[in-house]
Amino acid sequence: MINFQLDNLKNQDSGNFFLMAGPCAIEGEEIALRIAEKIVSITDKLNIPYIFKGSYRKANRSKGDSFTGIGDEKALKILEKVSKTFGVPTVTDIHESSEAAMAAAYVDVLQIPAFLCRQTDLLIAAAQTGKVVNVKKGQFLSAGSMKFAVEKIVEAGNNKVILTDRGNTFGYQDLIVDYRGLPEMQSFGVPVVMDCTHSLQQPNQSSGVTGGKPQLIETIAKAAIAVGADGLFIETHPDPANAKSDGANMLHLTLLEDLLVKLIRIRQAVI
Repeated sequence: MINFQLDNLKNQDSGNFFLMAGPCAIEGEEIALRIAEKIVSITDKLNIPYIFKGSYRKANRSKGDSFTGIGDEKALKILEKVSKTFGVPTVTDIHESSEAAMAAAYVDVLQIPAFLCRQTDLLIAAAQTGKVVNVKKGQFLSAGSMKFAVEKIVEAGNNKVILTDRGNTFGYQDLIVDYRGLPEMQSFGVPVVMDCTHSLQQPNQSSGVTGGKPQLIETIAKAAIAVGADGLFIETHPDPANAKSDGANMLHLTLLEDLLVKLIRIRQAVI
């Protein structure tokens, strides 16, 4: 791990947005390092602050036989190796209070999944590690309701909070983004991120495998930057069709640089 501080991501008015990006799940060391190396080379060139993302375990799969991980310690050690190899902070999800301290020993940012954003014990456990805590807004919550998640973490003694929007439930099998929520959550005094990939999921498919609309990732990202998002969250993979988790809504890794160049132009036009 590196000495990562949330202040590195704040006050980006004269610079770029920051980026959380990587595979949905840690599938193995070689592919994690390959993805990280590519993204680091892009973000270094474009001067974009970067956090490598990878879930060490996927706990909220629809089907019982879906891929959930390669083993907790093995995956966490890969995240640690990514950080040490490339000098970048890392972020991973936790799902239960007992996981907070374990994951915090390996990563710089603990992420609370959207379905769990109201779990008080989980938020407090994450806060008490002293790590930056990224809370994804529940698909079922208004942006305004996320102030209570921030309050729980701050009252537990940790003011290092990020909020991430990932769309709102729209019917049974779709999501929609309400961009009014980004400035509303920024009013709580925390950086706000737009999750450009999960917001395009199509959940609850009869197959038991979540679908998605990756062709609209650029649309979601452009709008978020135009509205003033502090950061973007993008899951990316060199072969989404064969990714072990959430391949249906991931960005192909070869498309990332061109997208980021376009987004920088938009940010420069609006700041």
